[in-house]
Amino acid sequence: MKVTRRTILGATAAFAALPAAQIISTRARATEFSFKYGNQVPVNHPVTVAFQRAVDRIKIDTGGRVEINMFPNNALGGDTDMLSQLRSGALEFFTCSPLVLSSLVSVAAINGLGFAFKDSELAWGAMDGDLGELVRREIRQRGLTPMEKIWDSGYRQITSGSKPINSADDLVGFKIRVPVSPLWTSMFKAFGAAPVGINFSEVYSALQTKVVDGQETPLVSIDAAKLYEVQKYCSVTNHMWDGYWCLANTKAFERMPKNLQEIVASNINQAALDQRKENLRLNQTLQGDLEKKGLIFNKPDPASFRAALTKGGFYTEWREKFGAETWKVLEKYSGELA
Repeated sequence: MKVTRRTILGATAAFAALPAAQIISTRARATEFSFKYGNQVPVNHPVTVAFQRAVDRIKIDTGGRVEINMFPNNALGGDTDMLSQLRSGALEFFTCSPLVLSSLVSVAAINGLGFAFKDSELAWGAMDGDLGELVRREIRQRGLTPMEKIWDSGYRQITSGSKPINSADDLVGFKIRVPVSPLWTSMFKAFGAAPVGINFSEVYSALQTKVVDGQETPLVSIDAAKLYEVQKYCSVTNHMWDGYWCLANTKAFERMPKNLQEIVASNINQAALDQRKENLRLNQTLQGDLEKKGLIFNKPDPASFRAALTKGGFYTEWREKFGAETWKVLEKYSGELA
């Protein structure tokens, strides 16, 4: 058949004349699996930026068969709300702090033990290795599918609206926001502080209205959430390393054929590796920018904080809760924790 300008124009006119419902139906058939992804960090956070790249790549690599719609910055609710939605199937993908996940999978909190990892690379190795596999196995038993690579949040620092934190003594009676997590509450009680569990979506307002005196998050989150607007001091304590597990609702994930599952998981895991590098770079370079925005920095000696945790029975308590075998796997990476 000879293709002419007239035949092309005729075909275009015929398509334009189709009923709208038929056109929508034709387009919709291209996407076989449409999912939602939620997180608790702003659109400019490295997690959101890297996940968007993964979403774009997944759509290309699956020929448009898989589409993931992004809902960052608590658009679907707070951390605990989204975890509940993920379990019910109302949400298919979610990047979740291990400490928040620990309300469902208690061992997920293990990476948050105070001063457990000397640097980010060691933490990544632990969570890619035996310690992470131990956690992933427990997650799978709860009807969720964890991706293999954990995302990076980084080392957490303490901010305050009233005073710098120079030693553990400065935390005594200090009202500090912590995530809704037994381990976090336990740790700051061992410091002598007064921890208050608040979802990240409510942190800015809690600081602004003086519900709490301070909070603790990595520099990337302090910057992305503009916490420097409601805090004056930042103490570089590096008291724990934190990350994000990327989780999928297992029933939704397994509706896809195996080849699509592999494409989705591969792209999300690669995005996690890319995000780790970017997040580490930002956490190592953001201090200057935050100082220009008004934050006053100090770097306390960690010895008093470690001593307070030991004296307060923090490590003993959590060794008993996690069990001797799990603790042995942790100390394979961390060394002996007093």
